[in-house]
Amino acid sequence: HSRAVADLAAAAAKQCGLAVADVVAVRRAGLIHDVGRVGVSNGIWNKPGALTESEWERVRLHPYYTERIMNRSPALAPLGALAALHHERLDGSGYYRQVAPTQLSPAARILAAADVYQALTEPRPHRAACPPAAAADEICRMMSAGKLDAEAVNAVLTVAGHRARPVRREWPGGLSEREVEVLRLIARGLSNRQMAANLVIS
Repeated sequence: HSRAVADLAAAAAKQCGLAVADVVAVRRAGLIHDVGRVGVSNGIWNKPGALTESEWERVRLHPYYTERIMNRSPALAPLGALAALHHERLDGSGYYRQVAPTQLSPAARILAAADVYQALTEPRPHRAACPPAAAADEICRMMSAGKLDAEAVNAVLTVAGHRARPVRREWPGGLSEREVEVLRLIARGLSNRQMAANLVIS
């Protein structure tokens, strides 16, 4: 799983045009992102049914354990910090920190999308593996719900052999595309007559 996530994340990072150092970092973070699983009992990981609240809390700590393990080495600490973000979500619903989206670098966003896609395509004790098309649909649903970054999801889909999905941009305050277009013209200092000409209205 970790090798597959590392390869997928690195390829997606290249697709997004990240710097070579960031591509290398995201690959390495992918390789170590689940090291913290050793801090959680195999009885929990291998449980075929639903987890109890207590078991789920222990699962949610595995990114924390990854970070703690990597912090033992100053050379690995930055990779541990990146790897620990693989379950964070843009809407703050992730774990273990529930960080704000501003704290998620492009590399962290790519790593999260790659981990979700790869995990969905693999069998787990509580579910069968999803076909690649179903996994792609699911990460797109997460993207539409504001959990995963659109650019990261589309990069992961592209390198996994899927077609990128169109992204509907949400503007602040519920503004429409047309209203944003008008505001841009106002900000450029155009007169009403010039704006009308640009917008093709009388």
